[in-house]
Amino acid sequence: MSHRFLTTFLCLWISASAMAQRTISDAKITYRMDLPPEMAQTDAMLQNSSLIIYMRSYLSRVEINFNIVNYVYLINSRERTMTTLIDQHGSKYLIRNSKEQFEKDMKQYEGTKFVDQQETKEIAGYTCKKAQATMPDGKTYVLYYTPDLVPENRLYNQRFTNLKGLVLEYEIYTKTGSKITVTATKVELIPVPASYFDVPRSGYKEVSQQELKNMN
Repeated sequence: MSHRFLTTFLCLWISASAMAQRTISDAKITYRMDLPPEMAQTDAMLQNSSLIIYMRSYLSRVEINFNIVNYVYLINSRERTMTTLIDQHGSKYLIRNSKEQFEKDMKQYEGTKFVDQQETKEIAGYTCKKAQATMPDGKTYVLYYTPDLVPENRLYNQRFTNLKGLVLEYEIYTKTGSKITVTATKVELIPVPASYFDVPRSGYKEVSQQELKNMN
């Protein structure tokens, strides 16, 4: 193989790889949540639960709808803060997490190791690689991610800071040790209004995490 041919081949290969991979700033990803049998049987109202992630530069918004209670997490990765909004049967609460709490929460996941597997799967129109995640506490779970889409904001979801791609399916542990499977059903690479990430100035009662625990 001549030096000129090898150089041309490498240039074409690098160019093709760069074209395949896309860094995304704005996006909306809709996921369905498949509950473990014991949760589905205990409360039928949890059926058709969903999760939506919105991204815009260094901002992200995570909406979790369990039907009986809705959670919204407003994350600012530049300022290292997160605000939690809870709507439970019309009772609305707002919790502000400080930078210190943000860093503490992030440490739970920053040591997670991801090991690619051979299997691939088509999810929401993208070819995804299977990977096994091992958390610092030793717990493991399976996920699928597409390397074709790389979030500009690696902290859009603290669980996947070390992953070089967008996660389109993953598992979440419940308090009982069961797993909820979260699978993307739609990926929209569209501009997201800045207002989606505004913290409400009214309509919510501001409480601390401890105060919310005491109320429950």
